[in-house]
Amino acid sequence: MDQPGFTASLVAGGVAGVSVDLILFPLDTIKTRLQSPQGFYKAGGFYGVYAGVPSTAIGSFPNAAAFFVTYEYVKWILHTDSSSYLMPMTHMLAASAGEVVACLIRVPSEVVKQRAQVSSSSGTFHIFSNILCQEGIQGLYRGYKSTVLREALWSWRQDHVVDSWQSAVCGAFAGGFAAAVTTPLDVAKTRIMLAKAGSSTASGNVLSALHAVWRTQGLSGLFAGVFPRMAAISLGGFIFLGAYDQTRSFLLELGRESP
Repeated sequence: MDQPGFTASLVAGGVAGVSVDLILFPLDTIKTRLQSPQGFYKAGGFYGVYAGVPSTAIGSFPNAAAFFVTYEYVKWILHTDSSSYLMPMTHMLAASAGEVVACLIRVPSEVVKQRAQVSSSSGTFHIFSNILCQEGIQGLYRGYKSTVLREALWSWRQDHVVDSWQSAVCGAFAGGFAAAVTTPLDVAKTRIMLAKAGSSTASGNVLSALHAVWRTQGLSGLFAGVFPRMAAISLGGFIFLGAYDQTRSFLLELGRESP
């Protein structure tokens, strides 16, 4: 990828990610509390819905930028003609690679954020320090496998070969559908990240976490938080893809006009 394209993807991805994460943060908090093992109201209910926002604010820009830079770079390496039947596979591979890289930043941020969301009396830095003291670096990467799997499954529909508004609308519909389908993985991720250190759930086994939820709460437990999750990701898809395309196009145009 050329330098202007690389820089535009970096900045546009970061701006889009920060916009979505901060605007839709209350929906994410409600979703996390619905999925928490102690139950919605014990986890905080509708109180303090911006608990954990510092973790998101810090991790959002580098996380989103890492995804889109990797995404665009892999597409560039696997350069495929837009009319080729291999184009969907190129986007799937690029999106998967983007998620693997982005989750190196996203997962630690998510772990701290989710614990703050269900324990709003504890500050973000206090939670971060406790994780490092009690579990070390590996504690910050609890739920990495479930997060990568969840994100890769619904990010495969990413495409930027259409206009900004078309990309945004497609992102909204595709994201909402994918959000519903992948909710059980999101529940497993939440349970793993919130589990007490040393417990079987904290080991990070996705199937074990899903089985535990199924055994205690059944189908409703596996789809806890599905509606706020669908709403957040549908709106997020609209804002994220639209903001990314608009910002990237603007930056590239600005670069062409500069002497």
